[in-house]
Amino acid sequence: MIHHVWGLFAHPDQEWQEIRGEEESISHMYLTHVLILAAIPAISAYIGTTQVGWSIGGRAPVMLTEASALQLTFMTYLAMLAGVALMGAFIHWMSRTYHASPSLSQCIVFSAYNATPLFVGGLAALYPHLWLAMLVGTAAISYTVYLLYVGIPSFMNIPQDEGFMFSSSVLAVGLVLLVAMIASSILLWELGIGPVYTS
Repeated sequence: MIHHVWGLFAHPDQEWQEIRGEEESISHMYLTHVLILAAIPAISAYIGTTQVGWSIGGRAPVMLTEASALQLTFMTYLAMLAGVALMGAFIHWMSRTYHASPSLSQCIVFSAYNATPLFVGGLAALYPHLWLAMLVGTAAISYTVYLLYVGIPSFMNIPQDEGFMFSSSVLAVGLVLLVAMIASSILLWELGIGPVYTS
């Protein structure tokens, strides 16, 4: 797992070819990669919101209660695990349009490795400062999009122009999924499952 993570940052095109050549089951991928890396932003956010807090301007830091932070962390963690699977399923479904024939396992593996910069970027949540979150978040999203556009043609073994269209479709679905998760969070807050601040 770790050598692929490093390879995606050092030489992504070559690394996608290596990942494509491996036969990895969905359960193995989740156990050795997704469950571990998705825990980085979840645990970081828990620590950051309960121990450090965030401040706006010169005001005192605002922190969450441990129970509230734990509940929100757990729900966020589950959403990330589900998001990887949903994006993999969409990639698998969409691959038929471009006459590619990856297995569902390969598509979920692709989705999981593609999300790696987002997971690693979650370390910024240890210190929940607005500018740090924006800077790291922008860098993580940008590199994830770069990996997507580099990876799809290589991983699916399709021409670059088709890979561009495929990647753009995946990106659009990813944005829709993100908006759906945000909307779900707002609905849960309305139902009373939201942040509880320390006094």
